[in-house]
Amino acid sequence: MRIIPIASGKGGVGKSLLSANLGVAFAQAGQRVVLVDLDLGASNLHLVLGHQAPKTGIGTFLNDIKSDFSTVIADTDVRGLRFVPGDTEIPGTANLKASQRKALVKRLLALEADTDILILDLGAGTHQSILDFFLLSGQGIIVSAPAVTAVLNAYVFLKNTVFRLMYTVFAKGTAAYDYLDKMRKDGSGHQHLYIPKMLPEIKNLDKVSHEKFMDHISRLHPRLVMNMIDDPKDADVAMKIRRSCEEYLDLKIEHLGVIYRDTLQDKALSSRLPILLYKPQSILSQGIYRIADKILESDEGKLVLDMAEIENSFQEAGVEAEIDFENKMDYVEDLLHSGALTPGDMVETVKSQQFEISKLRKENNFLKLKISQAIARGFDA
Repeated sequence: MRIIPIASGKGGVGKSLLSANLGVAFAQAGQRVVLVDLDLGASNLHLVLGHQAPKTGIGTFLNDIKSDFSTVIADTDVRGLRFVPGDTEIPGTANLKASQRKALVKRLLALEADTDILILDLGAGTHQSILDFFLLSGQGIIVSAPAVTAVLNAYVFLKNTVFRLMYTVFAKGTAAYDYLDKMRKDGSGHQHLYIPKMLPEIKNLDKVSHEKFMDHISRLHPRLVMNMIDDPKDADVAMKIRRSCEEYLDLKIEHLGVIYRDTLQDKALSSRLPILLYKPQSILSQGIYRIADKILESDEGKLVLDMAEIENSFQEAGVEAEIDFENKMDYVEDLLHSGALTPGDMVETVKSQQFEISKLRKENNFLKLKISQAIARGFDA
C-alpha cells in the first residue's frame, strides 16, 4: 500500500483540493483508494468531494478506539474511492493523545489488505501529530503557493519534520538526544539550528545514533507541489524552498509539478463536484492528472533520489508552467469566443488577481520591516 501524506505549512494553499482530486485521479486509473481527512478540528474535505456533512468520522473512532474502524469509512460516487471524514464538532480531535494516535495509525496501516493508495489530508501547521503522520511515508507531499508566507511556512514545516525525525530516532538518555535538547533550549526552538552544522557534533558524541538518523533521513525525500500560480515566474519560487532545504536541512526534495489558479474551482465547489469531475479538461484538472501520473509511474521502492533526478524534476516543472500558461491563455480566449466566459467573469477574475497582488505587497512590506528590525538589532548588539 502506497501512503501519501499531504501537508502544508499554512492553510489556504489548496491542500484539500489536491488531496481530493488526486484520490479521484488514482481511482479513475484503477487504483483502490482510501482518502482520509486528518485535518482535525478544521475538516472540510467532504465539501471538495461534494459530500453532505458526515454523521460519523475520525472523531467517532477516537472517542472509542476499540470500535470497528470500518464503520467510519464511507463509499463515494467515484468507483474505487472510499473516504474517511473528519470531525469539526467533536471537541479534542485536533489534539490527539499518544494512545489515540497509535490506535489510528494501526487501523490505517491495516487497510493494506484492500487498499492500493492511502491519502492522508493533514492539517496545516507543525503540530506533533501532523509531523508524525507525515513521517509515515518518506514521500509525503508538501503543498505551497507562491506567496512569501506560504513559501516560508513550507520550509518551516520541512524543517520541523527533520527535527521531529531526530527526536523520534534519538532515544532519551543518549548523548545525541541530550545534545539536541540542549541546542533546542539554547537556540529558543529550532529557528537558528542548521542540520549540516549539527551532524558532525552528533557523530562525535554518539556514532550509533548518528548512523541511525542518517539511515532514516536518507529515505526521506518529500515532494513539492506549487499551487495557485498565475504566471510561469511564480513557479520559480520553488527553487527557494529547494535551496533552503539543501543548505540548512541537508534534505533533498523533488518537484511534482505546478497547478494554476482557476476560478472554475469555485464553481466546482458550488456544484458539489471535484474539479476533475466538473471540468476534466480544465488547466487545473490537467495539472492534477499530470501529478497523479508522475506518482503512479514513480518507483515506490526507490528510497534515494540522485541529484540528476531532482534537477530534472525542477526543470520539468518549469517547462510545464510555461506550457500550461500558454494553454490557459488559449483556453480563456476560447471561452470568451464561445460565450461561456462573459466579460463580467473576466472583470471578477481581474479583481481577484488585484486583491491577491495587494495581499502579496502587504506581505512583502511586512517581511521587509521585520528584516530591517532584525538588522537593526544586530547592529545594536
